[in-house]
Amino acid sequence: MSEKIRILIVDDHTMIRVAIKNYFVNDDRIEIVEEAVNGEEALARLVDTQIDLVLTDISMPVMDGYELAGKIKLKYPELKVVALSMINESQQVKKMLETGVDGYILKNCDKEELKAGIIQVMNGEDYFSNSVAHQIAEALAKRKGAEGSLLEIPLSQREKEVLKLMMKEYSNGEIANELSISTRTVDAHRRNLMEKTGSKGLVGLVIYAIEKELV
Repeated sequence: MSEKIRILIVDDHTMIRVAIKNYFVNDDRIEIVEEAVNGEEALARLVDTQIDLVLTDISMPVMDGYELAGKIKLKYPELKVVALSMINESQQVKKMLETGVDGYILKNCDKEELKAGIIQVMNGEDYFSNSVAHQIAEALAKRKGAEGSLLEIPLSQREKEVLKLMMKEYSNGEIANELSISTRTVDAHRRNLMEKTGSKGLVGLVIYAIEKELV
């Protein structure tokens, strides 16, 4: 990725926005090009500015992060959205994930994790802070065997292999090396998996894999 990742920060706390901008002031990969204090203001910024990724808080006045993420995913489906929040309660995390966000990072992370998460999302993968990922795993374990399992959708053997490696957090490049296929083919399999399972991201695929006992 030769050009810098252009980011819009959305947070009603000035100190948070300033801290994040200072994180990346001289960074070679990431540039903070816009900021907003709520979701409504963020949507206005997106009209006039080229943005690659929106880094948004959840609890904000006027329009919160839930509504903002949902609106962005409807109007700009290719735009990446990452939640950056102090909220770590399972119901709030679940509600945010249901909007289709590409990542969820806690505000107590360090600069290295924040940068790594942003880059991973821009590379087409989801990213979740460890404690958030653990919550997802616990929720899925409780769901296993519950009523209303997903309809049976046939996956090819290769798609199952790709899915199992995704569950192990392999990157596209690592999956390509493991299966001796191109990264372009891995991308195609990922798209097919999303379509066949009706998933918006890795969380949905994890649910499918657990319910179908593929992992």
